[in-house]
Amino acid sequence: MQEASTSLNLPPSLLIAVGGNAIHPEGIKGTPEEQMTVAAKAAEMLLPILELEQELIITHGNGPGVGKTILRQVLARHRVTPMSLDICVANTQGVTAYLLMQAFENALRNAGNPRHAIGLVTQVEVDPNDLAFTRPSKPIGYFYSQAEARSLEIEFGWTMAEDAGRGWRQVVPSPEPRHICDISLIEALASRGTIVIAGGGGGIPVVRDTRGIRHGIEAVIDKDLTSQHMANILGIEHMMILTSVSQVALNYGTQEERKLGEVSLSEIKQYQREGHFAAGSMGPKVEAAIRFMERGGKRVIIGHLEESLAALTGKAGTHIVLDS
Repeated sequence: MQEASTSLNLPPSLLIAVGGNAIHPEGIKGTPEEQMTVAAKAAEMLLPILELEQELIITHGNGPGVGKTILRQVLARHRVTPMSLDICVANTQGVTAYLLMQAFENALRNAGNPRHAIGLVTQVEVDPNDLAFTRPSKPIGYFYSQAEARSLEIEFGWTMAEDAGRGWRQVVPSPEPRHICDISLIEALASRGTIVIAGGGGGIPVVRDTRGIRHGIEAVIDKDLTSQHMANILGIEHMMILTSVSQVALNYGTQEERKLGEVSLSEIKQYQREGHFAAGSMGPKVEAAIRFMERGGKRVIIGHLEESLAALTGKAGTHIVLDS
């Protein structure tokens, strides 16, 4: 396996951020059987990377999952006491990590590989005074029509917003990640060759008081920003963001759409300033990529889950690189 890694000239350590919509695609009901099938498919697509001898950390989104959890609670609120949003994040983080961990190891065993995967319940500290708590902006859950969104606002007190031309979704506070709790454990396991699944859904949002006591807070942290922060703290120089599109595009969804192959950090920052990347779609991924590069990263790859190995080896995806 070491020989394969060397021949492909792959980085010695890698963080892969898998988007929530990539592992919980639109059009499924989210039954246990569907979730297991989707996880198994994701593992099959990632298997060539999972088999490589390198330090590998996987983060994942949970937007569709946490949205469904909240909706279930709303529908059952007269019979079952609802969970707070931080516990909803913990719930979906644990479920998704379980499904991926099992699927990864099953795929590895079928390939005759004894490598282990582990899912870690990950808390992420945020600032309780973050302005995000006064400006809910993180879209989660289902897409609704405008009429449905207005009805949900009235009935349940949700904040709803239009999401990148795809419909209306619930939006919640999304504070900045400040500290990945137990990051030393993530590092120790990854250095031993264990595939570490951590920081799911951006991590469980917690705050710490003056005595060092932590408690949860109602929010959802952006998964890509947590991934970026984790990679920078661990000194990882290469990050891959896998989603449901093959490349970053300018003028997305228009006749002038142009997909980006290799692009420099200064170029992507200019495109960001020009407003090419929607806040509810590619915007957070590009912002995370920029922060990662500015804080020590060397390359960010954004691509489709189905093209993960091709993207990692430079044959697919958008590659953001340092200016020469």
